[in-house]
Amino acid sequence: MSYDPYDLTQHPPRSPRCRLGGLVILPRLLDKARATVAKKQGEYTYNCSLDRYVLDFLGVDSDALLAEVAKGKGDGEIFAWMTKNAKQARTSWEIAAFSSFHEQRGAGSPEKRSRLSAYQSSTPAGGAREDIFTWFDVLDLDDHQSFGGKV
Repeated sequence: MSYDPYDLTQHPPRSPRCRLGGLVILPRLLDKARATVAKKQGEYTYNCSLDRYVLDFLGVDSDALLAEVAKGKGDGEIFAWMTKNAKQARTSWEIAAFSSFHEQRGAGSPEKRSRLSAYQSSTPAGGAREDIFTWFDVLDLDDHQSFGGKV
């Protein structure tokens, strides 16, 4: 079987830690958008709460972005389009602060801590890991294990 970069039933999207234009989450969002266009998103959801952080930060409409992705543009072209069409022009320091915050973001409220803990524990042996602290840690672990990776 050949590798299909748009088939998220065969592999996970890029890690939320990957950056495009300095923005974390964005490459993962684009992977999910492309898979959605190809109708191969599997269990991944385009325009989920994680995606919304980037879309809201820039002020980019999710439907308009999906239409651009459907044109077959590459990451750089999509980023240029997003920058041009963003309702919120962001400086490099704002992007750096956004990305740094999200890389380190854990669960703030008791309800969210409980949710993160439950989510981590639902992955095979995930509850036994002592190195899972952030939402990105949990997503990376879940992606890895969902496609046959070992803890």
